[in-house]
This record gives sequence, C-alpha cells and structure tokens, in this order.
Amino acid sequence: MIIPGKRATQCYYLGMRAAGFVLVGGQSSRMGRDKARLPLNSRLLVEDVAEKVAKVAGNVALVGNPALYSDLPFECIRDLHPGLGPLAGIEAALAENKADWNLIVACDMPGLATHWLEELLMMARQSSKLCFVIEDGSVRVQPLCAVYRQDCLPLVTEALSDRRLSLLDLLAVLDPGRMRIASPLHNVNTPEEWQAWAAG
Repeated sequence: MIIPGKRATQCYYLGMRAAGFVLVGGQSSRMGRDKARLPLNSRLLVEDVAEKVAKVAGNVALVGNPALYSDLPFECIRDLHPGLGPLAGIEAALAENKADWNLIVACDMPGLATHWLEELLMMARQSSKLCFVIEDGSVRVQPLCAVYRQDCLPLVTEALSDRRLSLLDLLAVLDPGRMRIASPLHNVNTPEEWQAWAAG
C-alpha cells in the first residue's frame, strides 16, 4: 500500500521506498516515428505505460529529452549521457537517488500488465539480489522491465565509462533474480510489429 503523506518521489510500496521510471530516450529509427507517442486506447502508449508504473511504484518520471515531452503530465529526466542507449537511461534514473528500489520500464510495451509489475516489485523487495527482471513466455529476459536497487548505480556508471553498453552484459554482472510469466512480453520496434499488436 501507499502510505499517505509521503512525497511522490519517496513513496513506500509494501514498506519499501520505490520509484518508477519509463525510458523514452530511444531514437525509434525502425518505427519511423516516436514509439512513445503511438496511439493506444484514446491516449499515447507512453501514458498507458507510465500510469501502470505509477500505480505500482506510487510515482513515475520519464527519462529522455524533456523538450519532447513537456506537453505530458509527467516529470521528465534528461539522460546524463545522451546517445548511449538504454543503459544511459538506467543511469539517469538511478542517479536521481529517489528510492532504494527503482522500477524501470521501456515505453514500447503495450501489453504490459500491472499485476506483473506488482509481483516483480514484491519479489525484488523480498530478495537480496541487486536486480530483478521479468523472463517472459518466450524465455526472453527483459532488462527494461525490471527493478534495480540503488546500489546498481556504480556498476552501471562503470559499464558506461567502459562503453560496455549491452544490457545483457550488465545483467551478467548483476546476476538478477527472475520472475517468469507465461505470456510473451512484446516490444514494438517496427510499424509491422505495431500493426500486428493492434490487430491481435
């Protein structure tokens, strides 16, 4: 539950200080348009994802270029190292030092279920792992649907300094816990993938 009277950036979920972030800093080059602004159920995809994250973490901020999202009702945090991909987005989220546990999700997951995020955050809280990720029904690990402890920041910063930008390489270092779900967790990266999702 969320304890009344706490600031949004220091919200407590089941006794654990948590913060929520949605990464919107990608180039969307394969989509040909900003994935965050794809229309979904009379609103934008990023609004759908951000509201789910906020419901679970008690708060949410976007991570990307604030100038591109000033029309949306969300705080937006600038990448500290623009152009270095989602790892830089994770760094920017953790560098805010808002919470012990940070729920970090990409903006391009239209099928994201709130109860998955709730269970993920609960499992992370009960674990000693630095990170907890979803492993979906396609046996794919999802580093951008994950909970990262604040203690991950030095390892993320070191990887960026060394230009080791692969998220899977980071997970190999963090040795994350995994929450398995039966369904695939879709990322939409191309117009064809988006059309297939919308048609399904």
